[in-house]
Amino acid sequence: MSLSTITALSPLDGRYAPKLATLRPIMSEYGYMHRRVQVEVAWFIALSDAGFAEFHPLTTGARAYLLGLIKNFSEADAAAIKDIEKTTNHDVKAVEYWIKSKFEARPELEKASEFVHFACTSEDINNTSHALQLRSGRDQVVLPGLDRIVLKLREMAQAYADVPMLSRTHGQTASPTTVGKEMANVLVRLQNACDRIAAVKILGKMNGAVGNYNAHLSAWPDFDWETFSKNVIETPEPMGLGLTFQPYSIQIEPHDYMAELFDAVARANTILIDLSRDIWGYVSLGYFKQRLKAGEIGSSTMPHKVNPIDFENAEGNLGLANALLKHLSEKLPISRWQRDLTDSTVLRNIGVALGYATLAYSALLTGLNKLELNQEALAEDLDAAWEVLAEPIQTVMRRFGVQGAYEKLKEVTRGKTVRAEDLHGLIRSLEIPQAEKDRLLAMTPASYIGKAAELARRA
Repeated sequence: MSLSTITALSPLDGRYAPKLATLRPIMSEYGYMHRRVQVEVAWFIALSDAGFAEFHPLTTGARAYLLGLIKNFSEADAAAIKDIEKTTNHDVKAVEYWIKSKFEARPELEKASEFVHFACTSEDINNTSHALQLRSGRDQVVLPGLDRIVLKLREMAQAYADVPMLSRTHGQTASPTTVGKEMANVLVRLQNACDRIAAVKILGKMNGAVGNYNAHLSAWPDFDWETFSKNVIETPEPMGLGLTFQPYSIQIEPHDYMAELFDAVARANTILIDLSRDIWGYVSLGYFKQRLKAGEIGSSTMPHKVNPIDFENAEGNLGLANALLKHLSEKLPISRWQRDLTDSTVLRNIGVALGYATLAYSALLTGLNKLELNQEALAEDLDAAWEVLAEPIQTVMRRFGVQGAYEKLKEVTRGKTVRAEDLHGLIRSLEIPQAEKDRLLAMTPASYIGKAAELARRA
């Protein structure tokens, strides 16, 4: 059976492949190889500038050629590395050999070829490559996907700031809010979560087999390898990697920053699960309608149905993403003694976790863009819930010292169908200033929204 989008084992590379085109070049094995080449080249060029008598600074032409290996890295190049790996049975060594093969017929580079991967352990290359992948995945795919949802929520918060809506606490009618304020609640939570994702420092280490620069110092004992390594890692691209230096590690970078990043993404995803479920519920209540698309079918047997499938897809894929992100954040910071290999196979699934998240963001945004507010349904719901005014009435009664305020309202409202005239009769009987009576008599469920509109517009 040939591999295609129909035969792919994962739906990310099958059914949903077109929706993940931006993530695939970054988080795939091709992307991993590309970053490994970048790290090896950056280290090699930096070594040439270290002042060693045995390795003179590279010429401008050699530098341009090496940077071209990164810039022009292709699927064919990745396939060539895979072919080498069939012999080496070691993926990082295959990258080293591929780079050296590119030095053929270039005397300057051939002479210096043993400085490719010099004093490096495989994890020096791998951890920095994963870091580069994660930075790109976060900055180019994850955060932009979340930002689009933030923008949509801000748009909805502003547009619906003044549209009253009946609240439900414990599933029961409660003090009204506005549609815009409920969108603003999520907007503020999600923006804070995005800020935390963006704030995570992406770390890298290049310090040898157990983190002590053992091999480095065996070659040049008096050289400041720690500062050199820090410079390679923190110097901006293309001459460096533009990461944050990790000074302490075993053979592997400890992965604590990864756990922090994955937890931060999972927290944003949890907020979006909450949103997806709430919107699903509002669609069920009729507060929102969904714009139809010609030819789409909601049910194979019930022609009338327009299912909230985008929110269901978002919820399901966010759950998958978080299950993987949780495992990644719990497993990766743990390694036996100075290194075990359990992190290696797990790290190859970072793209899967971010893929499900990316897929969910797309589905959720699609669903939000289909929504049309049904103000008639919102108004009808509010008009059938006069009992929610028991709260302001008894609060005003308390202000003026009316004894048993809560109990009097409880007697009129609890477990009963409350009509406007029931509440108005009680209000007229109260011993409070007439101006306060008039204010309460003018109040409706739709007007009892507090600062909801102001808060929505301010978010």
